[in-house]
Amino acid sequence: MAGPSTVDDYLAQLPERPRKALEKLRGQVEKLAPDTTQSISYQMPTFKYRGRALLGFAAFKDHCSLFPYSKGVLETLEQELEPFDTSGKGTIRFTAEKPLPAALVKKIVKVRIGEIEERNPRP
Repeated sequence: MAGPSTVDDYLAQLPERPRKALEKLRGQVEKLAPDTTQSISYQMPTFKYRGRALLGFAAFKDHCSLFPYSKGVLETLEQELEPFDTSGKGTIRFTAEKPLPAALVKKIVKVRIGEIEERNPRP
């Protein structure tokens, strides 16, 4: 069975609560990083910036996850991320009932954009 081909398809298949939480997160990232594109990568929605993965997100049975594709984000924002379950590989878990605060999402996006720009400076 083929997975979703668009972010909208991915979100449409979710139950209401995680769908609404991820739609809100998606809207936040769209506003914070308007120069991104959205696609499905590894069967989950992914924002790309300058052709590189900026963030991915997904819903699971008991939680949602944000994937900043960077251990550096977890290290830089360690204190702000304490209320959330994280993995050393760069996953931030949250629930629909306790979503990531907008201020934290803003910091995550800012750190990731900075990392990508540092690796790939504009000419």
